[in-house]
Amino acid sequence: MRKFMFVCGLAAALLSGTPHSSFAEATAKPTMVLEKTVTGLPTDAVQDVRVLTATIKPGEKSVRHTHQYPVTVYVLEGEFTLVVKGQAPVVAKAGEALIEQPGVEVYATNASASGDTKVVIFYVSKPKTPFLVPLKD
Repeated sequence: MRKFMFVCGLAAALLSGTPHSSFAEATAKPTMVLEKTVTGLPTDAVQDVRVLTATIKPGEKSVRHTHQYPVTVYVLEGEFTLVVKGQAPVVAKAGEALIEQPGVEVYATNASASGDTKVVIFYVSKPKTPFLVPLKD
């Protein structure tokens, strides 16, 4: 739980636009895990910010889906495999993060034979926007 709270606090600091120089005197300094320019974030005066967690058992996968806004996934344990339609799967290991782009067909899986995958998911959207749009098989 302590690790989760640290990750949430770190994400809040990074999302607030706080310059890195303000950490110069701090004893607990953040480490950049992922920096990527994205398109498709909401530009309304207010947004919903969601932080979700998920545990994916070996061999499990999510529904095929899209998102209306970018999704950031931080892997706490195991390996997270993102299967993007028309592309090679992307694998993120514990301590790594990835971005799911909006409007792209994806599903997530734990491709390992043993060991859970645990992730923290960050999603910023217009208020009341569904987290994902499931696709029919």
